[in-house]
Amino acid sequence: MTSPTARTRSAVPTWRVTETAGLETSWIDLGPHALTAHGRAAAAEPAPYWLDYRLETGDGFTTRRMHVTARTPDTTRTLDLRRDEHTGRWSVDGTERPDLTGALDCDLGLSPLTNTPPVLRHALHQRPGEHHFLMAWIRVPDLVVVPSRQTYTHLRRHPDGRATVRYASGDYRADLLLDTDGLVADYPGLAHRIA
Repeated sequence: MTSPTARTRSAVPTWRVTETAGLETSWIDLGPHALTAHGRAAAAEPAPYWLDYRLETGDGFTTRRMHVTARTPDTTRTLDLRRDEHTGRWSVDGTERPDLTGALDCDLGLSPLTNTPPVLRHALHQRPGEHHFLMAWIRVPDLVVVPSRQTYTHLRRHPDGRATVRYASGDYRADLLLDTDGLVADYPGLAHRIA
């Protein structure tokens, strides 16, 4: 019998984040049902900041914990966002957040990394489907967490194994190009992978 950890693979994507004139690199351990990632994003616009983050997911790529530190010229903030896998309850810095009930994922603002877990959970990079989500969206750099309704729709699979998946939230739409692991290769208007 093959151990589940035997199928774990690593990736270290770097994205140029055009919206912030910045860069993000994430060190990702991607298993068959969960991932962990830690990374850093540096931004120049609209004001300089940098983030350190660590994401841990549980079974089905659902968020277990996201810890973020944000530094600006004036302040340093931290966020400890957690989801209890047994109850589904969320907390922000130890304070329960009932407005996030029903969410399975966090979404770090301006980061292409957090598009991956919902895609992997529903294999939207491999097959047709449309899924609606409530997300715990993290605004940066102030690290305020708000509920966000989002939709992901598989549009097509490319001959090279990559896929295009539409992301939508409110009136906003973007067709994301994903690699064979479900990681963002190109997010029009936001970021594109350079390594």
